[in-house]
Amino acid sequence: MKINNRLKTIGDLVPLSSYPLDIGCDHALLSIYLVKERNIKKVIASDNKSGPLKKAKENIDFYKVSDRIRLIKAEGLDSYTVGIDTITISGMGGLNINKILDDNRHCLKNISTIILSPNNYSLAVKRKLIKLGYYIEDEVLVKEKKIIYEILVFKKGRKYYSYKKLFLGPILMNKKGNLSTEYYKNILDTKKSLLKVLPKSFRNKIRLTKKEIKYLEEILNR
Repeated sequence: MKINNRLKTIGDLVPLSSYPLDIGCDHALLSIYLVKERNIKKVIASDNKSGPLKKAKENIDFYKVSDRIRLIKAEGLDSYTVGIDTITISGMGGLNINKILDDNRHCLKNISTIILSPNNYSLAVKRKLIKLGYYIEDEVLVKEKKIIYEILVFKKGRKYYSYKKLFLGPILMNKKGNLSTEYYKNILDTKKSLLKVLPKSFRNKIRLTKKEIKYLEEILNR
């Protein structure tokens, strides 16, 4: 089946023995990939919009997997069902992801794995998940149509991270390759541009941005 690199990578990170909930499933391509290509027994796919769910049903029927994927129209974790142990969310803003998880903390007690690919605010996402009782098990980069996306895998448990490790990514900072170099270079360019326009009265933000630039230059020059 055809699936983009970002969704395929997320799908390949889902534990084979899990019962996943795909929040914001759009056309359900990730859910279909999970049952058809990775042979996961059953998946719940949810979205809060009727249009995408209609297309999702058409795709599920086309691939003949309606007996293994349950579609639910719901907001965020309102689609939680007993037995779900894994959550995937991608293509959504980081602050929106944080709100979904924070507003439904009671649903997280049995969730052992959370796989997220936020469109922005990944640092805020990492901080929120750590606060909710998860640690970062893996960080993966994928490039799709000239955009580099970060995929974060969280597991239930506690770990302490310094600001530097959290900013750079405790797993990602130890990986080498052209994609990670390009990723860090993009962030460095953004931070340098930000530093030029910050008002002098923003002393704390200036100090933090300079520190982040230093971290990025260190990892790019290693």
